[in-house]
Amino acid sequence: MRRPIARRNTRKRNRPAPRQAPQRVESGRTVVQQVELSTSSMTVKQLAGTLQVDVARVVKQLMRRGIMANVNEVVDFETAGRVSQDLGFQVLIRKQQVATSDKKTERSETLAQRPPVVTIMGHVDHGKTTLLDNIRNTNVTAQEAGAITQHMGAYQSTVNDRTITFLDTPGHRAFTEMRARGAHATDIVVLVVAADDGVMPQTREAIDHAKAAAVPIVVAINKTDRPEANIDRTKQQLVEAGLVIEEWGGDTVCVPVSAKTGDGVVELLENLFLVADILDLQADPTGNAEGVVIESQMDKARGSLATLLVQKGTLSIGDAVVAGSVWGKIKAMFDDQGRRITSAGPSAPAEVLGLSGVPLAGVLFSVYSDDKQARTIAEERQQSAGAARLSLSALSSQIGEGQIKELNIILKTDVQGSIAPIRTSIEQLSTEEVRARIVHAASGAITESDIVLASAYKGIIIGFNTKPAPGVQQLADDAGVGIQRYDIVYRLEEDMAAALKGMLKPTYVDVLGGRAEVRAVFPGGKQGKIAGLFVREGRVWRGATKVQVVRGGEVVAEPQITSLRRFKDNVNEVNAGLECGVGFDPFGDMQVGDIIELYRREKAS
Repeated sequence: MRRPIARRNTRKRNRPAPRQAPQRVESGRTVVQQVELSTSSMTVKQLAGTLQVDVARVVKQLMRRGIMANVNEVVDFETAGRVSQDLGFQVLIRKQQVATSDKKTERSETLAQRPPVVTIMGHVDHGKTTLLDNIRNTNVTAQEAGAITQHMGAYQSTVNDRTITFLDTPGHRAFTEMRARGAHATDIVVLVVAADDGVMPQTREAIDHAKAAAVPIVVAINKTDRPEANIDRTKQQLVEAGLVIEEWGGDTVCVPVSAKTGDGVVELLENLFLVADILDLQADPTGNAEGVVIESQMDKARGSLATLLVQKGTLSIGDAVVAGSVWGKIKAMFDDQGRRITSAGPSAPAEVLGLSGVPLAGVLFSVYSDDKQARTIAEERQQSAGAARLSLSALSSQIGEGQIKELNIILKTDVQGSIAPIRTSIEQLSTEEVRARIVHAASGAITESDIVLASAYKGIIIGFNTKPAPGVQQLADDAGVGIQRYDIVYRLEEDMAAALKGMLKPTYVDVLGGRAEVRAVFPGGKQGKIAGLFVREGRVWRGATKVQVVRGGEVVAEPQITSLRRFKDNVNEVNAGLECGVGFDPFGDMQVGDIIELYRREKAS
């Protein structure tokens, strides 16, 4: 079997030591340079200075962990420790801080094989859930009843005395939300593609998400039992989507299966274990645990419940845990069957009680030996929470200052045929100093999934002759994601070229501020016709920079607001959820059902 796409290996084995901190040999053994780190947060620049390495090396290691950070961004102690280990350092905690034993030291002699963690992704209705159910039934048939369940967001299955962990997450959106918070919860992605339907839009999105995370993909061509199944056509579509299967000379493992009948499921599991063997997945089961929050909820009877996936160390009852900005001591633990347990090792999921609140899914957690220290770190994170919006101008400034070397872009166009030429134009603008990287490209409106992906990779969204779906602009503002929209190709190219050169000057952009629906049209006396509107989101206000009348998804007019009334009163604005009467000039042939969009002009920052 050909080697699958290489996963970034963050262990110290075979990693050259930093130039400024060379290894030395004493009595036939290698001694690694030690570094003391404070448990308080520090900037990327400060971390590089502490390690006495070039700041670019620190930024590169952060990127390998899926964290896009410039030199002035703050990283927490856990991230700083992991990056230091990636660069060949043994991390110690400064004496003035409460020690957490050897929490950050991973010795090669304590490494042990761990089960692979697998996420199943793909287009809706292609059989992801059915495949998971079949794997569970296969396991029960093997008289290993109870070894698998979907009680939590993660569960384990045992096949031929080998364990595999599945993340029961809803597709690529949850997968990327974890990446957005710096979590690397998945070792392998199983891409489910229906043989009777082929590669669909969400299939392509899943491929882009997995590739951007540098996670190996194993394809499961499902529904092969159907008469209309066309496996060869599906394989050809996979090639067109960028996945060349092994039998066609590529490096992507592909297994035909039928989740309904069970055909091929055993072969799929065998291939997953084979890929895991090539990845050589190991972790240190000793010491305090680290991992990621898979899901969480507030239970009325038991309080905060969180499903944690342990990635290294061992999680035990009584441990002081910090998960994002939430902390607490574990009072009880349950396995994926709901049975009480006292500990959980690498790749094992555990549902825990005792946290002070509900942590966000996808945040990293760490165990500390001191309750006071855990509380302090959680409180510091609460105070420093918040995101700055990344516009093309802001990214350009960072490029000009040498803070970032790669510009991640999500490209959305009105039609599929526009993707290839625009992608080529953008990628050709890359320079020696900075590269333009199209993380995902598709046609259609800008969606919530695009915002999640842009947030994950600290990138921007470029829209060509397309706009955000309802409610998405507000989501982008909340997530700190910039959306740049164009209707002329050469302007897009000019802005991208200037941005990559670090010379783009701030510009003014039209930002959607409100959307309303025409519910009625009635006479307005001397003022002409009046449109009765229901404000669906944002607000309707006098003096909007631009007003568009949208019918059937297309702009049919751009009038100006001449009057705005709420009942009989003249008002300056009307908020979402209310009705109002609006006069337009020219009124035109406005019809019931038309959507009115109002924009305000802002200076891009």
